[in-house]
Amino acid sequence: MTWNDENLIRIFKNGGVAIMPTDTIYGIVGQAENISTVNLIYKLKKRNPEKPCIILISDVKQLENFSITLSEEQKNKLKEYWSFDPAQDLRPTSIILDCLDPSLEHLHRGTNTLAFRFPAPQSLRDLIDKTGPLIAPSANPEGLPPAKNILEARKYFSDAVDFYLDGGEILGKASKIIRLHKDGTVDILRQ
Repeated sequence: MTWNDENLIRIFKNGGVAIMPTDTIYGIVGQAENISTVNLIYKLKKRNPEKPCIILISDVKQLENFSITLSEEQKNKLKEYWSFDPAQDLRPTSIILDCLDPSLEHLHRGTNTLAFRFPAPQSLRDLIDKTGPLIAPSANPEGLPPAKNILEARKYFSDAVDFYLDGGEILGKASKIIRLHKDGTVDILRQ
């Protein structure tokens, strides 16, 4: 799977929305820092407006874009989950961190937290380097099963999105979700 599609990059940079494979399942994806893009994704998914979405980042330094400063304990814990050590069989993990910045309400939806994932595939991180962090909820209207292929995604979203990137049939699982506290302790919210 390659995410190095110039049309996809252009669409994201222009505030567009795409259905594409992520490191887990198909997502409905757009630039996280573009408020109108984020609002459009919520509208298309019919997503609960109080429920934040996961943000894909290509570098831990991008957390600074979201007013997040990590404690040393948090930095050490992130290395455990985002090291991609082949000796460990770690499922993709989304990590929830505190975000008290009111200017990011379009992302944290009043929860004062944001969830981030650092995807393992280098080609996906390369895409994010070119587009900036991407909001990437599953490709389905809320309450329906995630699309496993482009055909299912088109049934859900038709021409309402700007681009479909076909990655074949994807039967993956959504990411594990943990809440990472300043002291480095974690709460597992989804296995």
